[in-house]
Amino acid sequence: MLENISKKEILEKSINWWNPGRVKQWKDDGIDLVIGKREGYYIYDMDGKELMDAHLNGGTYNLGHRNPEIISTLKTALEDYDIGNHHFPSIKRAQLAEAFYKCTPSNLKYTVFSSGGGEAIDVALKSARYATKRKKIVSIINAYHGHTGLAVSLGNERYSKPFLSQGNEEDFIHVPFNDLEAMEKALINEDVACVVIETIPATYGFPLPKNGYLSSVKQLCEKYGSLYVADEVQIGLMRTGKLWGFENFGVEPDIFVTGKGLSGGIYPIAATVISEKVGQWMFEDGSAHMATFGGTELGCIVAMKVLEICQRQETVDNVEKVSNYLRQGLESMMKQVPDFFVGIRQLGLVMGLEFNHPEATKRVMRSLYNNGVWAIYSMLQPTVLQFKPGLLYDTEYCDELLSRVEKGIKEAANMAVIK
Repeated sequence: MLENISKKEILEKSINWWNPGRVKQWKDDGIDLVIGKREGYYIYDMDGKELMDAHLNGGTYNLGHRNPEIISTLKTALEDYDIGNHHFPSIKRAQLAEAFYKCTPSNLKYTVFSSGGGEAIDVALKSARYATKRKKIVSIINAYHGHTGLAVSLGNERYSKPFLSQGNEEDFIHVPFNDLEAMEKALINEDVACVVIETIPATYGFPLPKNGYLSSVKQLCEKYGSLYVADEVQIGLMRTGKLWGFENFGVEPDIFVTGKGLSGGIYPIAATVISEKVGQWMFEDGSAHMATFGGTELGCIVAMKVLEICQRQETVDNVEKVSNYLRQGLESMMKQVPDFFVGIRQLGLVMGLEFNHPEATKRVMRSLYNNGVWAIYSMLQPTVLQFKPGLLYDTEYCDELLSRVEKGIKEAANMAVIK
């Protein structure tokens, strides 16, 4: 039951004892949201304002908020299970690990569980360094892979510099996305442990890989003895129309990371799936990496239900239907204000809406918020609005969403002209 407390009190407590900078940032952006009730693809401000969720907290709520099937699964699990004990074999961890073996490329075998995506990326990097006996890691300029110890060094310095965690330039190499020449230059000395790439970089505004880019990066990795790590924490789990985004590009990674939506928005869990070669550290010392909350039994049960729902044929069909339906509606809007709303980056339900200026995108976010839609601009590419529809949207929801988005974009466009 939600507590009887005012929104003003929550904001004051958040400024005093949680994160004053973040509260101020949202206030400056014109957002005063404190989430109260949440259900399906709707969230509600404490004051009752209804918002259609088109961001889903980075894909955490792919299947909606408080999905009834997932809630029921967890309630049933609580009759017999708790988090379990990470030191010992577990019924549910073994079952989920087998499920990943069955739904990922044949070269992947072992699954290491974590409580979140950043931790899972750290596992990937440690495993790559063990397998190759190399230390250097290549990632994309303006990448984002989480905030934990190693993962934060891979991304934009906005997140690493304040904590002196940039990583030295020799060990953490950053190259432009879609630039094969720069990638080969980084790998050519045969001293790089791995290349870490979000299949479609989310926080960078969803730039799409050029034809052949990702498969060519994999070939370069094979040529120079480096491992390919696919980060699909945000864009996996059927968002692209396939269970894993890399399937669209003919790539079989050596290491694969998933999270966020794997939790069903209910119980934290993430996974790093590795090849047999990469997993050899387990034979040398199976306790070399451990996590108390990595692969809790309750989390594994929730994740198995998420995987099952995502792979249902009706879910696959719905993703294609919703992707096409929303695309048509958005293209119609773009024609109405072509100098303001200038492009759509899309693969399935991974969508980035391009506007003509960073301030324009912030205005769109505020205008959508005022019209009952929640979507956020990309932190590392603020000309792009992250638009992340849910896997289970229905036509009625899409129609209402398009209506609100159209009104919001028109209002933002007119505001831009006035100013």
